[in-house]
Amino acid sequence: MRVEKLRQAFAIETRLVHFPLHPETPVEGQALAEVYARRNLDPEAMHQRMKRLMDAEGLPNRRRTHTYNSRLAQELGKWADTQPGGAAIHDALYRAYFVDGRNIGDAEVLVDIARAAGLPGAEAERVIAERRFAAAVDADWAKSQAYGITGVPTFVAAGYGVVGAQPYEVLVQLVTRAGAARRG
Repeated sequence: MRVEKLRQAFAIETRLVHFPLHPETPVEGQALAEVYARRNLDPEAMHQRMKRLMDAEGLPNRRRTHTYNSRLAQELGKWADTQPGGAAIHDALYRAYFVDGRNIGDAEVLVDIARAAGLPGAEAERVIAERRFAAAVDADWAKSQAYGITGVPTFVAAGYGVVGAQPYEVLVQLVTRAGAARRG
């Protein structure tokens, strides 16, 4: 992955900041065909575009039929980042959504994902039920808004940013412009 390659080449620290991508999506999800029809988009063209981007990045993916609200998944991810080994949740959530087509807006599904990622399921269940990390995600959403972010992924370094899936060379230019030192 490009970000991992950047971490190996430059002395940088990365941090995930959540973004409210379609927060109006209901918890039960929506058929992508309906979403695309409302926006006058061609479903096949959209699928092929995403597939090309994911394939170029070496990311596993399958054709999705639905989109789901990611708010609870973001809150779970914030909690997981505070747990030993919790970073594994991000890949597990990606796989659940983009490969397995699971509803990451469903609390039971999220607890299953947390357990599979090696996190304590009972604690994950409480974190979701009590919405313990809602304020942290709200803060991320506010930061995204303050930065003027309109899409994902967005990469920001020292006040500079680029939006969208960018070639590795563009990310190198970003971190170089931000003053990141190359490793050995």
